[in-house]
Amino acid sequence: MKAFQLFLFLICYSFSTSIAQQSLLQSGPMLGYAEMTEVLLWVQTKEAAEVQFLYWMKDSLPIQKSSTPIQLTTAKNAFTTKAVIPDLEPGIQYEYEVLINGKQLVFDYPTEFKTQSLWQWRSSPPDFQIAVGSCVYVNEPKYDRLGKGYGGDYYIFESMQAMRPDLMVWLGDNTYFREVDWYTRSGMLHRYTHTRSLKEMQAFLASTSHYAIWDDHDYGPNDTDRSFIHKDKASEAFELFWGNPTFGIPQVEGGMTTQFQWNDVDFFLLDDRYFRSPNECKGCERTILGEAQRDWLIDALTTSKATFKMVSVGGQVLNTADVFETYTHKHKKERDYLLRRIEEEGIKNVIFLSGDRHHTELNKLTNAKGNNIYDFTVSPLTSGSGSSRSETNDNRVDGTLTVQRNFGIMEITGLRTERKLTFKVFDSKGKELWSRNIEAQ
Repeated sequence: MKAFQLFLFLICYSFSTSIAQQSLLQSGPMLGYAEMTEVLLWVQTKEAAEVQFLYWMKDSLPIQKSSTPIQLTTAKNAFTTKAVIPDLEPGIQYEYEVLINGKQLVFDYPTEFKTQSLWQWRSSPPDFQIAVGSCVYVNEPKYDRLGKGYGGDYYIFESMQAMRPDLMVWLGDNTYFREVDWYTRSGMLHRYTHTRSLKEMQAFLASTSHYAIWDDHDYGPNDTDRSFIHKDKASEAFELFWGNPTFGIPQVEGGMTTQFQWNDVDFFLLDDRYFRSPNECKGCERTILGEAQRDWLIDALTTSKATFKMVSVGGQVLNTADVFETYTHKHKKERDYLLRRIEEEGIKNVIFLSGDRHHTELNKLTNAKGNNIYDFTVSPLTSGSGSSRSETNDNRVDGTLTVQRNFGIMEITGLRTERKLTFKVFDSKGKELWSRNIEAQ
């Protein structure tokens, strides 16, 4: 009898200890960048704790688990930590576990990742799916403006997870700083923590690779620019909560610019705030990207051998309406320069990915060399939707204006020489609203 009682005690103790460690989890785990032989995992705890990841090839027998070094989360880093998992095999599905203070956490959704495939010189590039969207507002009434909550339909992330995309590109305003957040590091970290902890988001974070740019609301005050006094704090917060491959490029001091490749597509993630001139500046050169970032982009596009070249930037590029958060508004000279240089270099298959506008649409421009340029704007995910029906936009593709919460999926399919891109837009519940196909030129 005593032996049986001891057995029950040990079982109960083990279970209660496991529950205690689960309660230390604040948000995540999240899968960051994924390459052929390396991925990044991220997690946040509620207090200082030891974090470790175990991982193994899915469906392999016998299971051989490897582990990352134990890392300590601290208040200094908002109790976040990242683990780079090296020496993986290309094109392999892995599963992973999260240990907090030595105890395994249990999730009711998959925790897994897949490395990119080594297809070059062997086959056509794999088909894959990219999720895109912007503008994530999660209500916190004590700090929100009075009245009806601006955020909602949080189940949109469950709809996105159901699509099982290979990667997600967050197109800015991925959290919304409030007035109480803008001017302190603690305020910014609180806002990121509050948004990232959204229950409906967790499964999506755990098994899709996530990449991000920022825009004004996750950089500073509304419509802010390079003059923001706390952009160093905003940069630190962004780095703590995202798993991009880099944060900035060697040629440019400051900013969150980066680049990565997924199969036969190159992604250029731009910073439209750190170098941005004030909108009302009368005696300066109007710029969104800054000269150094702008020239790097043209060089990188010219060098790229990718089938499609995806350029992510906060505001719209091809919308011809002279309204806020379009390149035409206040920055037409730089917009025209970019488009002219793309034309001069004969760069094909450029797709701008943009957000911010609180509506979704596909824009198309054919330049003098006959090359098509697209701008896929996807907004909002959970913030309030706007209305742009009265805008005079000469480049909008008919039937694509969407004025409700939504997300986008891009499918890349076909043989190496016959690649096709399909733009799809879904409502919060996952119902398809429209789709358009284009073929690589």
